[in-house]
Amino acid sequence: MDVSMALWALTVAGLAALITVDFFIGRKPHDVSIKEAGIWTVVWITLACLFGLGLLVFAGGQPAGEFFAGFITEKSLSVDNLFVFVLIMAKFAVPSPYQQRVLLIGVLIALVLRAVFIAAGAAILANFSWVFYLFGAFLIWTAWKLIQEARSGAADEEYEENKVLKAAERRFGVADRYHGTKLWIRQHGKRVMTPMLVVMLAIGTTDVLFALDSIPAIFGLTQDPYIVFTANAFALMGLRQLYFLIGGLLKKLVHLSYGLSVILGFIGVKLVLHALHETGVHVPQISIPVSLGVICSVLIVTTLTSLAAGRKQAAAKEVGTPQAGDAPKDSVDA
Repeated sequence: MDVSMALWALTVAGLAALITVDFFIGRKPHDVSIKEAGIWTVVWITLACLFGLGLLVFAGGQPAGEFFAGFITEKSLSVDNLFVFVLIMAKFAVPSPYQQRVLLIGVLIALVLRAVFIAAGAAILANFSWVFYLFGAFLIWTAWKLIQEARSGAADEEYEENKVLKAAERRFGVADRYHGTKLWIRQHGKRVMTPMLVVMLAIGTTDVLFALDSIPAIFGLTQDPYIVFTANAFALMGLRQLYFLIGGLLKKLVHLSYGLSVILGFIGVKLVLHALHETGVHVPQISIPVSLGVICSVLIVTTLTSLAAGRKQAAAKEVGTPQAGDAPKDSVDA
């Protein structure tokens, strides 16, 4: 797409306006209900769909297809992020009324950092086409790693602070308790961070690690920086509401890691084929409709098999649980 600076500025201004509205809606700390989270999740997905339809009308089917494929991929990968967000919230014992503020600022930090990643990735790919090989190999390796982690149960490990966060805590110090939504306070005559700021930084910087696979993944679907950025923005901005909507259901998606590994592996292969095609090798090219179909199919199958596994496990527990009034086996007379 030939995107003018005026359109870039208008898009960024529109996204900033949406973020501002989101901030004012959730500015008062409160427990987010399932109903509230569900309504706003639908709102953000609807806005993303309207943006995609706008691309379809004004830019054509190819950019619109790339946006929807990228948005769905980034959204599905962001659901995996929520597992870690739950661990972070538990580690820092974030009071439930403050969790939405933590997620809002944390996601905003992540969006800014991802914009830097996208700009760098677009510049590199525009000048060095061989980087597609590296991106493809990295995604395939990440897919294999996801499978290994799913088998070993590594997703249940406790969250550990990264080096950047530890360095900030050593440099500025951290208050011993939360002070509402304040980020800085004076303690013993020294200006220190509050746990609220620390957990926001934890959410934002941790998302950068997830960007290491999600950014190459979406570049495997489109090389248009405008589509990459907007797909990431819409996927991230609805993440806060999605956290409260499906937070309690995350553990039921037992096959999510397997589904994401299939998606990442598929896009990795697509990137390698694209790199071979760019160097003059006659190989089949995977179209956007095929990519979109594979991504949606994998997510549907993953969800259905996860729910089936959950029902099977629940039935097994019900059968194996002694009923009230039943005598223990050891007490039955011979």
